[in-house]
Amino acid sequence: MAPRSLSYKVSATPFVIFAQLITIAVITLVLVWLLHFRKGFSFKSDEISKLFNLHPFLMVIGLIVIGGQAIMAYKSIPAKRKTRKGVHLVLHLMAFLSGILGIYVIFKYKNEAGAQNLQTLHSWLGITTVLLYGLQFVLGFFAYCFPGAEWTARATLLPWHIFVGMVIFFFAIVTAEIGLSGLSQTVISFSERYMVNFTGLLILLYSISVALVVILPGRY
Repeated sequence: MAPRSLSYKVSATPFVIFAQLITIAVITLVLVWLLHFRKGFSFKSDEISKLFNLHPFLMVIGLIVIGGQAIMAYKSIPAKRKTRKGVHLVLHLMAFLSGILGIYVIFKYKNEAGAQNLQTLHSWLGITTVLLYGLQFVLGFFAYCFPGAEWTARATLLPWHIFVGMVIFFFAIVTAEIGLSGLSQTVISFSERYMVNFTGLLILLYSISVALVVILPGRY
C-alpha cells in the first residue's frame, strides 16, 4: 500500500538556470531597445534623450539584474561559502552604485529638460528603493563582513536580512514596472512598445525566479 503522504523536494537549481536565461533575454531586449529604437545613451549629448536612456539601463541591468544575481549568489555559484559571500557583497555594491548613478542621471535629465523632479509614484518608489538598498547594504556589511557581529547575533539577524532584502528587491521590480508602463504609453512605434512590454514581462518572471531560488534548497 502506497504511503499516504509523500515528501517532494524541489531544488533551486532549475530556477537558477531559468533566471540566467531570463537575465540574458532582459539584457538583450534592453540593449536592442536603447541602442536601436532610442539611438543609444550618453552622459553628454546634443540629444538629451540619450541622457535619459541611461536611467532605464542602469536601473534594469544594474539595480535589478545584478541585484538579483547578488541575491542568488549563495545558490548559483559552485564555490566555497567565503567566495559566494564575496561575490554576494561585490554584486550588491555594483547594483547599489548603479542605482545611485541612475538617480543622478534622471535628476540631471530633468534639470536640463526644465522638468520638475519627484512628481510621480515611480520617482517616489525609486528614491525609496535606493535609500533602503543603501541602508541594507551598510547594515549587512557591518553585521556579516567587517568587523562582523557575533555568530549568534548574525544567526538571529539572517532571516530578517533575507526578508528585507527581498522586500527591497520587489520594491525595485514594482518601480521598474511602473516606469516601463509609463514609457510604453509615450512611444509611437508598435514594435518599440512591444519591446518595452516584453521587457517588463521578463523582469516579472525574473523576480519570481529569484524568489524561488531563495526559498528552495540549493546544492552547495
